[in-house]
Amino acid sequence: MASLDSVSIAIFLGAILVMAGILSSLLALRFGAPLLLVFLLIGMLAGDAGPGQLSFDDVRTTYLVGSVALALILFDGGLRTRFQSIRTVLAPSMVLATIGVLLTAVIAAPAAKYALDLNWTESLLVGAVVASTDAAAVFLLVHTQGLRLRPRVGATLEAESGTNDPFAIFLTLMLVEFISSGESSPAHVVMELAREGVLGTVVGVIGGRLVVVALNRMALPQGLHAPFVTTAALVIFGVAQISHASGFLAVYLAGIIIGNRPTRAHNSVVTFLDAATWLAQIVMFVLLGLLASPQRLLGSVGPSVIVALVLMLVARPLAVLLCLMPFRFNWREKVFIAWTGLRGAVAIFLASIPMLVGLSKAYLYFDVAFVVVVISLLLQGWTLAPAARWLHVALPRVDRGPRRVELDLPGQLEQQLVGYPVRPKSLYFRRGLLPSWSKPTLVIRDERILSPVEADPVAAGDYLYLLAPPEKAEALDRFFVDMAPSSAPDPHLLGDFMVSGEHTLGELAQIYGVSAEEEQAKLTLADYFDIHLDHAPKEGAELVLDPIVLVARSISGGRVSVVGLRLPEDEEQAAPPTRRQKFRRKLAEIWSSVAGV
Repeated sequence: MASLDSVSIAIFLGAILVMAGILSSLLALRFGAPLLLVFLLIGMLAGDAGPGQLSFDDVRTTYLVGSVALALILFDGGLRTRFQSIRTVLAPSMVLATIGVLLTAVIAAPAAKYALDLNWTESLLVGAVVASTDAAAVFLLVHTQGLRLRPRVGATLEAESGTNDPFAIFLTLMLVEFISSGESSPAHVVMELAREGVLGTVVGVIGGRLVVVALNRMALPQGLHAPFVTTAALVIFGVAQISHASGFLAVYLAGIIIGNRPTRAHNSVVTFLDAATWLAQIVMFVLLGLLASPQRLLGSVGPSVIVALVLMLVARPLAVLLCLMPFRFNWREKVFIAWTGLRGAVAIFLASIPMLVGLSKAYLYFDVAFVVVVISLLLQGWTLAPAARWLHVALPRVDRGPRRVELDLPGQLEQQLVGYPVRPKSLYFRRGLLPSWSKPTLVIRDERILSPVEADPVAAGDYLYLLAPPEKAEALDRFFVDMAPSSAPDPHLLGDFMVSGEHTLGELAQIYGVSAEEEQAKLTLADYFDIHLDHAPKEGAELVLDPIVLVARSISGGRVSVVGLRLPEDEEQAAPPTRRQKFRRKLAEIWSSVAGV
């Protein structure tokens, strides 16, 4: 009976832990990634050195759980990555994910050698263990702290953190093999790297496409799509690992392919994986906490802090500066990317590999990685948002977005039903604007279902449901959040071919002979951008308004405040410009060259 009681207690404690993990997601929105440290602490307190007195030293189980958790985290990250957004930053991201990891490990190695009294190979192993940026920590922090990063910076961090883990794992395994056997060669390392990279890519691409085909052609019962995709991701990971390829690279690429193709139940899959990855991180952190020993940590905490500080303040910044030197990043963006090199559970997971194979000083690698992760999450994690504001690379979101409801429509993949509560200060309610590619379908008011005609005019507090393409659903959010205050356009940008976004299409038609329908004549130029763009307006965005092209030159409050007009060449040359017009054009050219517009 005692054994049955112990099983019941284990089930009870496990259920409490899962419930705590679910509820902790609410706190994560407030505190961010450092909250995961609480679960490290829980694991330590439950261990044999804490009041829990639970003896746990099963490194194999920890490695198994860590592999599954990391595979799901990378797959989820790939699923959310839009290839369009990372295509322009693939080159710098890949350099950071490979050469950057190697440089970070090499630069951190001397600190490990002299602080921990290791030989050069062991020191390089310490550097390799803590060299990679943790994808889970980066994805979680950017999301929970509500940061809207500059597109190039955000895409670079996203692609780098999602692809550098495979190289860090490869580097760690190569060094562990060398320390264990004492035999290796540059040719062997290059061949292994090529094999893992090429095979991992092949397995990930083929696996992702097969999942898309199966998901769209099989009539699975409602609710099984998400478990099917999650299981398929683990199958892809397993096939790659058995083939001696990089399973982590394979699942990340498979996630990108599935996330960028039209599939059934896409939103339910993403929601399910959100919960699965959050709980996987919690379980992984608790198990890693169980493996940690406070007594051992106290003995190596001083040298470990030195390694952590050198890693954050010297190794990572130098690696980023050297890797991004060929690319057009300004110093603010480089500093922010360097500071966002967060270390998370991946470093501790990699440190369990020497323990698994029984290397000498294996627990030292684990303890160093543990201290580095704690310091990184505390110091870098809680300062990420202030650093983004100080460096002007991101703006904190005042509103975290409306509560969006998405419903798949059986029988087709082109449209889905998207619902929002109508807020009194939203762009939709105040201006009546919606994108041209969306269609209002029904309105819920006082528990009654109405058609848009019956509900006209829509009132604050109603729930509006629209038809929209799945890949554009997120772009609807900006029409249903409270409007951000806008500032007056910069007068220096205004001139003969620069006008305020508050001018209407009707006014533009009178001056430049543009044809505007009567319904659209009252729209402002800012409204025109909101209606016809597939995404939130950005500087440089263009829209054709025959016979001219409208160019967004300045953004304020999330809307276009200054619009540039690109006229047809024959019209620009129809009449010789006056001296005043020449002077204004010259000023505009000078400003454009300085401002980069």
